[in-house]
Amino acid sequence: MSSTNRTVVVTGIGATTPLGGDAASTWEGLVAGKSGVKPLTQDWAAAQAVRIAAPVAVEPTEILPRPQARRLDRSAQFALIAAQEAWKDAGFTGKAGEGAPVDPDRLGTVVASGIGGVTTLLEQYDVLKEKGVRRVSPHTVPMLMPNSPSANVGLLVGARAGVHTPVSACASGAEAIGYAIEMIRTGRADVVVAGGTEAAIHPLPIAAFGNMMAMSKNNENPQGASRPYDIDRDGFVLGEGAGVLVLESAEHAAQRGARVYAEAVGQGISADSHDIVQPEPEGRGIAHALQNLLERTDLDPAEIVHVNAHATSTPAGDIAELKALRKVFGDHTDHIAVSATKSMIGHLLGGAGGVESVATVLALYHRVAPPTINIDNIDPEAEANADVVRGEARKLPAEGRIAALNDSFGFGGHNVVLAFRTV
Repeated sequence: MSSTNRTVVVTGIGATTPLGGDAASTWEGLVAGKSGVKPLTQDWAAAQAVRIAAPVAVEPTEILPRPQARRLDRSAQFALIAAQEAWKDAGFTGKAGEGAPVDPDRLGTVVASGIGGVTTLLEQYDVLKEKGVRRVSPHTVPMLMPNSPSANVGLLVGARAGVHTPVSACASGAEAIGYAIEMIRTGRADVVVAGGTEAAIHPLPIAAFGNMMAMSKNNENPQGASRPYDIDRDGFVLGEGAGVLVLESAEHAAQRGARVYAEAVGQGISADSHDIVQPEPEGRGIAHALQNLLERTDLDPAEIVHVNAHATSTPAGDIAELKALRKVFGDHTDHIAVSATKSMIGHLLGGAGGVESVATVLALYHRVAPPTINIDNIDPEAEANADVVRGEARKLPAEGRIAALNDSFGFGGHNVVLAFRTV
């Protein structure tokens, strides 16, 4: 069972996002160029400088049984919904060793969150202050702990090969998927349920990000606020939700006759070592992650036709990423269709890599690159360094083997690049 060469494939996808309560509706919204950004209507929003966000399109209580939902932080609710969909989509029913044809000792979960159960933590602290010690929920600790989403997904599917939670800010979801690929490639598991989740639409995170000047304050035009690569971009819009993949060794998938969406080729990882929040402006760390990906895999740069960019709609970050692509891929960058899906769903922080990996896999599977919306006046540096998909979705090459990248970067200088390829 121990091998370092095993091919890894994607056999299931699931999501709950600002565009839909499942992967299909999310993908439909992305291809159509729809925005999930809305004005915040909660009472606390009136006092905020930032009064817009991208909440999930379908509340988790409409999907999960209410007693179960009450014992889960919102981030874990999202993860469970996306994992249930992905597990079923992969052709599994029930737990491993029971209904599902996978050995539980060969099944793992890696589900990440950048912040964890922040809403539970802050809400229960309010309960403590306002109602006293005895009113604090006994479920508080298992709800707020960052590994709660992964642990609950592990319980859902019966995973015993390992339940893991990488935390690397906005790169967390991508790092989780990369970790899962390595679990399978190195023989630790045959199947891994992996992705990212986040639920941070709460007054404290919004106030904190707003005071950092990291978020858009375009409250009068919510759907036009997230505008990667536009000359007038002024920060990201906070989103919420989860995206999950079922990853599997190609051999295991073939034995059970599973439908395969794409090959999960591998990951490239680096750190900027530049600043706790600002990206290295020339994209050197990102370029190192891209080079690391090429060195660690058999990916041919000529195969790459699409990038789902990190592109949060911040003035510095968007350009640094494109400079890195140009540095590593040179003139081939002109043939890579770059999509910034955060223009539609906002920035899901630790959940971004999960949802955007779902989008990247579906872009390959359907051979279509989603558009980047809200670019009225493209930044000349963006136009000079990349071919950004604007206006409407674009068809990718209809024939031959093609590959796509999903970039994710996070506070602390974390850089993660994932590669997927058609089969």
